[in-house]
Amino acid sequence: MTVRLDGVGLTHPGGFQALHDIDLSINHGERVAIIGPSGAGKTSLLRLLGTGLAPSAGQMQLLDSNPATLKGRALRRLRARIGLIHQSPPLPPRQRVVTAVLAGRLGQWSLLRALVSLCYPLDVAGARAALAPLDLQDKLFARCDQLSGGQLQRVGIARVLYQRADLLLADEPVSAMDPVLADHTLSLLGKVAAQRQISLVASLHAVDLALRHFPRIIGLRGGRVLFDLPAERVSQTELDQLYSNDSFSAAEPLTGPATRAPRRCT
Repeated sequence: MTVRLDGVGLTHPGGFQALHDIDLSINHGERVAIIGPSGAGKTSLLRLLGTGLAPSAGQMQLLDSNPATLKGRALRRLRARIGLIHQSPPLPPRQRVVTAVLAGRLGQWSLLRALVSLCYPLDVAGARAALAPLDLQDKLFARCDQLSGGQLQRVGIARVLYQRADLLLADEPVSAMDPVLADHTLSLLGKVAAQRQISLVASLHAVDLALRHFPRIIGLRGGRVLFDLPAERVSQTELDQLYSNDSFSAAEPLTGPATRAPRRCT
């Protein structure tokens, strides 16, 4: 079992309850998309799975460990096994792409090796190999502030691919990419997860991409699981209920192009 949540709730310091009584199990090798309206709790759930947040209620198991019982080196080892792809990767503007990609293994290296690699990249070939399937190998020595939003997202993905994590978490990983590139990137993530037999959990606003690339779909609304179904069983009725809003009416079916959030060009 890669993920198990039993009655998990999450209340932020300001008192806002982002997640309510979540029961969830994800087996090794499963590919799961989390969809839902803005503010549904998708990012909070992924941060919880990435151990960036701790549950306020309930129990959580990740990769056969309970993060609440781990401290120091043991917690760092668990975090090194989890790869988190951010919507806006936290990459220093002046950092070189090669260094940003190699940072994926900083949690697995000794302190000395990590410090040396920050100054002098120790595995240029490995970084290039991680960038190649994302068509970014020519940007190996470019600075991050010279890249577009879509290219930065792909560098963040390459870093996690280089990390070789046991659990992949992706928070809106293709939001800055054009439709063709987004489709290719999600296909790549799915192939990597299948080849390595690891779990992939991604939050997506684009329902059509979620249905096309993920066998299992979780609908999250108001911090609660509204449905948890195989992709082929997700109906327009479920989607209408998930995205219903008294202030707006959908002019297009929710599985069509209208579900794609505006994307910046790469």
